[in-house]
Amino acid sequence: MFSSSIEHFKGQLATLRTNRATPALVEQLSVECYGSRLPLVQIASISAPEPRQIVIQPWDATVIKDIEKAINASPLGLQPTIDGQIIRLNLPILTEDRRKDLLKVLGQYEEAARVALKKIREETLKTWKESERSGSLSEDGLLKQEKDLQKSIEERHAEIKDMADDKSKEILTI
Repeated sequence: MFSSSIEHFKGQLATLRTNRATPALVEQLSVECYGSRLPLVQIASISAPEPRQIVIQPWDATVIKDIEKAINASPLGLQPTIDGQIIRLNLPILTEDRRKDLLKVLGQYEEAARVALKKIREETLKTWKESERSGSLSEDGLLKQEKDLQKSIEERHAEIKDMADDKSKEILTI
């Protein structure tokens, strides 16, 4: 029930930059090519051969300029270097200000995940209360399910907090 929210949060965490290069930073970058917008991962292979470098190799060399334009327009703040048929992204060391900005974004992602869980809880409770009114669920059954749901929500909140704390430590590590 909550797994999609948790998975979405994990995906968002992967896009936050730390001191180590990871293909997840650019995989979902939207590139305007072939008359539509496509995620970078669908038009190129992406690797991180070195701790501070990402290499993008498009499957079609004609989209190199489109990829470069998308990287320049992104909030990543990276300068692409075209090297023949590949694009190299060298990641500079994070400044203290950039780390603070990333922590703010992390906080926004964490809050959005909590709100998503709250929304799921409210929708589930609404469904159960309708079942109680229709007679297919007893009042005692409803109370037990509410307790179980609350326990599950608290476990998911703890899971989100742990993941956010781990990512925060990664961001702050020099």
